[in-house]
Amino acid sequence: MGSRASTLLRDEEIEEIKKETGFSHSQITRLYSRFTSLDKGENGTLSREDFQRIPELAINPLGDRIINAFFPEGEDQVNFRGFMRTLAHFRPIEDNWKCTDGGSEPLNSRSNKLRFAFQLYDLDKDDRISRDELLQVLRMMVGVNISDEQLGSIADRTIQEADQDGDSAISFTEFVKVLEKVDVEQKMSIRFLH
Repeated sequence: MGSRASTLLRDEEIEEIKKETGFSHSQITRLYSRFTSLDKGENGTLSREDFQRIPELAINPLGDRIINAFFPEGEDQVNFRGFMRTLAHFRPIEDNWKCTDGGSEPLNSRSNKLRFAFQLYDLDKDDRISRDELLQVLRMMVGVNISDEQLGSIADRTIQEADQDGDSAISFTEFVKVLEKVDVEQKMSIRFLH
């Protein structure tokens, strides 16, 4: 399958993806091989069902939220380039490179990692994390191990501590402030083989 992957991905596409994401040539070809192995329809795109066959996502309580992050609004397929753009958020920060495709900062910068994490919680995409959204994500993470009353208490306390403008929700700015001492760069990093 490695030969199929390298023949379908043109060198100029690899160069464009390198510039946009910071992945190395070998990382891109290795990830392309993985992408094509997941592409059961063999049409150059992945569906949500293709992602759901990944065992690590299937058992992850936030698996559906992570899968949704790969799909632009209203889309039900993702191509290889979109796949790579999403994965780039998880590149370790010490692998930072200067974005050469016109973007202002690398996809794996601290602020882009935080924006990605924020969007996992912001289920209705209104740029605010409400109590209900926080409860839904907490429920996904802990399942039935904690009572609804305990979850409500955690959600209330979290919003109370983070909400600086008194709107009973967490804005992106408030989210960033709460996480200012958290090592997001390491917690949101996956080591990709070179």
